[in-house]
Amino acid sequence: MRYGYWMPVFGGWLRNVDDENMTPTWEYSKRLAIRSEQIGYSLSLVAELNLNDIKGEEAPSLDAWSTAAALMAVTSKLELMVAVRPTFHSPALLAKQAANIDNIGGPGRLSLNVVSSWWKDEATKYGVQFEQHDDRYARTAEWLSVVDGVWKQDHFTFEGKYYKVHDNVLQPKPVSRPRPVIYAGGRREGFGLGPMIYGVAGYSIVRNTDAEAKAELARITDVKQSKAGYNNYQQWLAGTQLEQRVSLEDYSVSNRGLRAGLVGTPGQVLDQVKRFEAVGVNLLLLQCSPQLEEMERFADQVIQPSK
Repeated sequence: MRYGYWMPVFGGWLRNVDDENMTPTWEYSKRLAIRSEQIGYSLSLVAELNLNDIKGEEAPSLDAWSTAAALMAVTSKLELMVAVRPTFHSPALLAKQAANIDNIGGPGRLSLNVVSSWWKDEATKYGVQFEQHDDRYARTAEWLSVVDGVWKQDHFTFEGKYYKVHDNVLQPKPVSRPRPVIYAGGRREGFGLGPMIYGVAGYSIVRNTDAEAKAELARITDVKQSKAGYNNYQQWLAGTQLEQRVSLEDYSVSNRGLRAGLVGTPGQVLDQVKRFEAVGVNLLLLQCSPQLEEMERFADQVIQPSK
């Protein structure tokens, strides 16, 4: 199992807890990234939103791509999986930016998490066209074709419904071969590709006793629907085609992280990790609060005993 975590670019993951002691600052992100390499984490996902959907639109959040570039320069092993939304980025320009970061970090350290957007209000506030679900995914398909094309060859030309590039030259090319890894939900069988790589995102609560874990769970799921992030969460529900039987407990923690079942004693959580491994999961992406202290605990009580 590979262990990774979400970089807390929004200042936390809990919609019912105002201050989680992990500020959305460069200083905290740098400290977390450097320490995470030392204690067994191999990857960090840097999410991309221009507004803060967890703490509320008025709260600060870090830009994904400039943060990733800076983190790449101060770490030596950590893979940075940077989220990118095609509606917010010209494909050839993003490919240029990503290739440069890939050269800074060296082979295998930059990857892209391609997401087809969901937040209409954010797009409107930033002057970006927001399309319906199927159009967003059709745009993503073209966007990937352009990014892949300009990474692989110079004098690349593409003309589609959403994007047109003519005789593109992009140098330097990425140093990762055959290209930086691209993470996206989907099926691979129809493309004749190898087995799917599965990752699970989850919020972890590791405590010495089951009672202590349940007490922490009760604290963070004390739902307050008046919180600033609640309306944003309702927009996410309206914009997704995933099943929508979502509880207010799911609302309390970003990314419905409690569904992963990583709550309990070290032994209970390790058993759940082993169940994931048994069905083919090979990447676990953690959210926890406060991130640094809880990742230290998870590394000491779950990762090390699993080796």
